[in-house]
Amino acid sequence: MTTRFADRSVLVTGAGRGIGRAIALAFAAEGANVAVAGRSAGPLAETVELIEQAGGKAVAITGDVSKSEDAARLVRETVEAFGALHVAVNNAGVLAGMGKVADIDEEQWRYLFEVNVNGTLFAMQHQIAHLRENGGGAIVNVSSNLGAHKRLEGAGAYVTSKAAVSALTRSAARDHVADGIRINLVSPGPVATDMSTRTGESEAEKAERMKAEVPVGRAGAVEEIAAAVLYLASPEAGYTVGADLVLDGGVTA
Repeated sequence: MTTRFADRSVLVTGAGRGIGRAIALAFAAEGANVAVAGRSAGPLAETVELIEQAGGKAVAITGDVSKSEDAARLVRETVEAFGALHVAVNNAGVLAGMGKVADIDEEQWRYLFEVNVNGTLFAMQHQIAHLRENGGGAIVNVSSNLGAHKRLEGAGAYVTSKAAVSALTRSAARDHVADGIRINLVSPGPVATDMSTRTGESEAEKAERMKAEVPVGRAGAVEEIAAAVLYLASPEAGYTVGADLVLDGGVTA
């Protein structure tokens, strides 16, 4: 373990699996106390167990960030557990509503915006309210290269929700930098998680598709996304405000 985030308390949403879990593990490995949040208790407990097995400290908090009262409770319970909140990572998100624009299901559209956009808004509102009263801090949101940087046929609803996350993040960064809060964004491309695997696709088939679709010839590793998040949350990124860091192996280059 290293100590870059020693004595820092970090809240990570969507931390039960994939990128969120990798981010939580990475912060813990660098000395942070980590509150892992999500809607399902089982996966969160697994993340906490992994952190504790490695010698770190973590607590699981269940909640749905698309509900403002839950987003507020995540902040409150993080502070109750660790005495403070210094960094928040808003990773919770869903993929839904696939289909051409004319055929987008209204319920799926609303669901995407409730989680991806409203969830990011509510989470930031309560995090910012705490941070600006307690000496500032850092927020990193997780979006996608599909949105502000790239479109994909048949994914208009998802792309639009992620473009909104990017715009919302950069607006918040400008609004609250004077409060001592640095807010930034990472926008991953294809990553080695279930979300980037097509229905019925084998690992070998996915690897071949990645060779064709991604200039570096592979999907990203969750640890690579986590490393970028930790940089943006660290003192080394003190001059970085409102950045949208694209991590997609050259797809949008």
